[in-house]
Amino acid sequence: MKIFKLPDLGEGLQEAEVVEWHVKAGDEIAADQPLVSVETAKAIVEIPSPYAGRVATLYCEAGKVVHVGAPLVGFEGAGEEADSGTVVGEVQVGSEVKAEAPAAVSHAGAAIRATPAVRALARQLNVELEMVTPSGPDGVITTADIKRVAKILSEVGPAEILRGVRRAMAQNMTLAQNEVAAATVIDDADIQAWAPDADITIRLIRALVAGCRAEPALNAWYESHNMGRRLVSRIDVGIALDLPEGLFVPVLRDVAQRDAADLRAGLERMRADVLARKIPAEELRGNTITLSNFGMIGGKYASPIVLPPTVAILGAGRVHEQVLPVDGKPAVRRVLPLSLSFDHRVVTGGEAARFLKAVIEDLQQAS
Repeated sequence: MKIFKLPDLGEGLQEAEVVEWHVKAGDEIAADQPLVSVETAKAIVEIPSPYAGRVATLYCEAGKVVHVGAPLVGFEGAGEEADSGTVVGEVQVGSEVKAEAPAAVSHAGAAIRATPAVRALARQLNVELEMVTPSGPDGVITTADIKRVAKILSEVGPAEILRGVRRAMAQNMTLAQNEVAAATVIDDADIQAWAPDADITIRLIRALVAGCRAEPALNAWYESHNMGRRLVSRIDVGIALDLPEGLFVPVLRDVAQRDAADLRAGLERMRADVLARKIPAEELRGNTITLSNFGMIGGKYASPIVLPPTVAILGAGRVHEQVLPVDGKPAVRRVLPLSLSFDHRVVTGGEAARFLKAVIEDLQQAS
């Protein structure tokens, strides 16, 4: 039997969720005929059949997360040939499963302490010891502690396993939290001079360009493995989009060379493609800086997360009225709050402050 494994889908993706099978066991299929649709962190991908023949076995059902190199389909054929499941090159896939020694787990600064009987009860009731607050002497987890947590978990229901975009978001945010030396600087832009119908997102993109021109150090990538910085001349802005499926960051290319109408049209196309989950994978990578206009939903200030290898993200809060001094007298003005997060490993506080100053100066222009 020939075994077809989940191929390398590119973009460094290591797993995908099976969305829909287009065949079932016993079906005859032609080469390149649609075989299965899978959802990655970036898009829904249709995988064609690599062979013509009869489908003997489907190794997983819809809704399962499959890792690159894991068996997908068995085809009737000569020999025990196994496909390596790669697009380019070859991935060596072993058949032996090895158990690694668990890493030490800490709880409130100390190792988790529980008797074998309590640990067995926790396994029986599907309670993770890391979730349990111990009540025994010297921080020992007791049987009562396990039963208390099990009762709470039974009341709230089973955990929802993150998949697709939300799973990728969790992994990316963990990477950012573990790697980036994050710092945030905040300030306000007085936008009273704007026309009532001003396009906030387009003005923010233009202001971001002004900031990058004033301080190119924020339009960059940082390579932590060799402590290398790459200053990028072209400004490709990742636009954070909040959707029910999770956080998407499609990339608006070469924004410094495009007028407002072209940028708005590009934004609309990107949003439509993301909503349809048809956006090409290459349009979700390679941004040099990120913009999050979270104020369209709510909130004034934030600490946006910098995702490597980029080194900066500009967050825009909710436009609101505020009393400010104008010519020595109090006046009610429209204000746009700004939050700039940056990777302090490679960007200095002075560079970040000068960047934000240039952004504010551009935003405070009438047009």
